[in-house]
This record gives sequence, structure tokens and C-alpha cells, in this order.
Amino acid sequence: MSYDIIKALHIISVISWMAGLLYLPRLFVYHAGTPLGSVQAETFKVMERRLLKAIMNPAMIASFIFGLWMLALNYALIYEAWFIIKFICVILMAACHGKFSKMRRLLENDEKPLSSKSYRVWNEVPTVLMIVIVVMAVVKPFS
Repeated sequence: MSYDIIKALHIISVISWMAGLLYLPRLFVYHAGTPLGSVQAETFKVMERRLLKAIMNPAMIASFIFGLWMLALNYALIYEAWFIIKFICVILMAACHGKFSKMRRLLENDEKPLSSKSYRVWNEVPTVLMIVIVVMAVVKPFS
């Protein structure tokens, strides 16, 4: 398979993963504002579960598979400062995904550990990481 096809599949999977990372905490904001056991709360549970399991998890796995595949084809990148920063941010993005997964489980069990304001703050974390990742990949400021 050509490098360009692998790169395209990587970009597609990253876009799908980011869409979920940006949307899921927004659902949490709305979910936190609904009464426990209400029809709306149950609807949010279904939406959150499907988004995470049907879109975000496969997209994250695909992002890592295609990203590591590209790295295997161009392994010298591991010595570049911009790539190391980008890779650290990708790992932080995966940690954020894990945190969102835990938040979803708590909401699924009718536990609301955070306020809607806290979920709004968490909603910004993937955006900041995405900006750093894209700048590192495109500008390569330390090359």
C-alpha cells in the first residue's frame, strides 16, 4: 500500500476521532443538565455510548494503526523534536479519550461527578491538543 493511501486513511480516522472528542463532552454538558431517569437523560446515555463505541474507539484505533504504519515507513522522525512533541500530545489525546470514557460510564450509572461547567472546560482540552498537534506536523518549528 502506498504511503499516500496510508496517510489519507490516517487523516480520515483522525478527523473521525476528533469529531467524537469534540462532540462527546458537549453531550455531557447537556446530559448533566437533565434530571436523573428522565427520557432525555436516557437518550443522552444511548447517544454517548454509541458515539464512543461505534465511532470514537474504532477511529482512535485506526488513527494509531495508520500513524504507526507511517512512522514505520519513516522511522527517522522519532529523532525530530517537533515529532516528539506531537507524539506526546497524541498520547495526551488518548488519555483524554480515556477520561471521557470514564465520564461516560459514570453518567451511564447516574453519577454526575462534574458540573456542566466542568464538562465545558473538558470540551476545550482536545481542541488545544489538536492545535499543537497540527502546528507541529505542518510547521515543524524545531527542524
